[in-house]
This record gives sequence, structure tokens and C-alpha cells, in this order.
Amino acid sequence: MPLVEHLRELRNRLAKGLLAIAAVTVVALVYSEELMQFLTKSVPTCAAGVTSSGGNCAIVSFNTLMAPFSTTIQLSLTAGLVVASPVWLYQLWAFIAPGLHKNEKKYTYAFVAAAVPLFAAGAYLAYLILPVSVKVLISLTPEGSANILGLNDVLDFTLRMVLVFGLAFELPLVLVMLNLTGVLSGKRMAGWWRGVIMGVFIFGAVITPTTDPVGMLALAGPITVLYLAAVGFSLLNDKRRARRNPDAELDDDEASELDLTPEPVTGPETVSAARALPEQATGESDGARSHRLNGYDDIT
Repeated sequence: MPLVEHLRELRNRLAKGLLAIAAVTVVALVYSEELMQFLTKSVPTCAAGVTSSGGNCAIVSFNTLMAPFSTTIQLSLTAGLVVASPVWLYQLWAFIAPGLHKNEKKYTYAFVAAAVPLFAAGAYLAYLILPVSVKVLISLTPEGSANILGLNDVLDFTLRMVLVFGLAFELPLVLVMLNLTGVLSGKRMAGWWRGVIMGVFIFGAVITPTTDPVGMLALAGPITVLYLAAVGFSLLNDKRRARRNPDAELDDDEASELDLTPEPVTGPETVSAARALPEQATGESDGARSHRLNGYDDIT
């Protein structure tokens, strides 16, 4: 396909993806108030006429004049990108798929089929533990101080937690894909289990802003289970690969085993004599008589 046709196809697919994002963004603008209530549901808001004092409840507010407009636009665009992701991701895939090999397409289908539910599970888990996280953070407010939270800060915190949990659930899938491509072996991953589990729990303690172990275990526990499942899958895949190719686990500078079993020697093979030139057959050379017979000197 000529370069102009590629650029035309890219333009058409970008247009389709942008139209899908714009359509969902317009719908999100209409229901922006419901979206804000849904995302700020984790905040224990104060009842009407009650002033926040201490760590019991919080008042969600806009802190600047442009905050209502900018927050609504930001939230609607985010909803448009997320909800319309099947459309623009398909357009991206349809553009690059013709240049991929058959096995590359197979791995891509498997990666997407596993990545989407894993990310959704992580995002849903983050949404479940958000009320606990917010309550713990608000409880640190001293008596006599009011909790007045900016709505944009609450939305940023919610989206950040959802993204972090969703991406963290993709770690085992990345390890599996590295094993399938031959970059990382299951034996090496199994040797890292102490450091990986310790790092996962430290990551869970840092990324979840709660002082109790509930949030840390809610994130580190599932990731640890997924990591162990990835190690088990990689070990089984390495065994399958070794049965098909015994040299698959060798390094680039490591020699493979050679079969040095001696083979029986067969009988002698007859070798036909080389055809002689006319002057060699007749003994003539450069028109003069030569002491050659059948191409050889008579002394031999």
C-alpha cells in the first residue's frame, strides 16, 4: 500500500476515534452532576446545616471561580476517553494489525483479553476501599478544624487510586508476556519471590493512604496471588518449551550438547577417476610427444 493510502487510513481511523470520544463526552456533560456524586460517594459529607469540625465529616466545595467549569470539562473528557476506549482502541488495532505476523496477533488478542478484566478488577477493588481510605485520612483532622475539600482534589484522588490499582493488577500479565516471548524464565521469576512479595507489600503500604493494614492487604494480597499464578504458568510453559526444543533455555553464548556417539563405518566407496584432457589421454602436450599415459607420467 502506498504511503498516501496509509496516511489516509490513519486520518479516517483517528477521525472515528475522536468522534466516539466527543459523543461520549457530550453525554457525560449532560450527566456530569451524577458522575460527580458517584465519584465523591466515598467522602463522608456533612449533613445540611452541620459544620465540619474534627474528623467526622467533610464539606466538598469548589475553591476557585473557574473550578466548576474546569472540573466538569475534565471529568467529562475523562469519561469520554474511558467509555469510548473500545472504539478508539479498535481503530488503533485495525491500523497496526495488517503489519503483524500471525503469532504476534495471537499474543495481542490474549494480552487484551486478560488485561481488560484485570484492570477492571483492580479499579473495582480501589473503589471498594476508597471509603475506608477517606475516613482514615479525615479522622486525622484535629478538633476545631474543618474539612473543606476541593471537588477537583477528591476527583483526582479517586482517579489516581483507580489507575494505580488497575495498573498494579497488570504486573503478573506483563511477567507472563515476558515469559512467552522468551525474555524471562519461570525459574528466574521463582527465585525472586521473596523480594517481589516484600516489594508488593511495601508498595501496598505506600500507595494506600490508610494507617490500618486493610488497604495494604487489599492491594498486596491479590497481586501476590496473581504473581504466584504467573510464576506457575511460566514454569509450566518452560517445561512445554523444553520438550519441544531442548536448547531453548540456553544462553546465546552457551554451547548446546553434541551427539558424540560413534557411528559404524561402512564399506569403501568407489571413486570414479577424473576425466582426462585429450592431450593427457594421448600423451600429447603442446604438440610434442610426452611421456604421459592416461594423464600421468610413465614413471608413476
